[in-house]
Amino acid sequence: MVAATPKLPTTGYGLEVDGRLKVEFATAAGAKAGGEELKKRFPRLQVRIYDAETKAREEIRVP
Repeated sequence: MVAATPKLPTTGYGLEVDGRLKVEFATAAGAKAGGEELKKRFPRLQVRIYDAETKAREEIRVP
């Protein structure tokens, strides 16, 4: 059985958790705030922001 894979957003920003797209944001600031909050609550998760315009990912690191 093959699971459906959510498509990467074509605009805005996506929040990836452990390699899976979970939620989309319209702004970079919103995605960063959401990612940092999630990372603080669950520090062992790998949280990254996907920028649809540049097709780049940025890892969230919280001290």
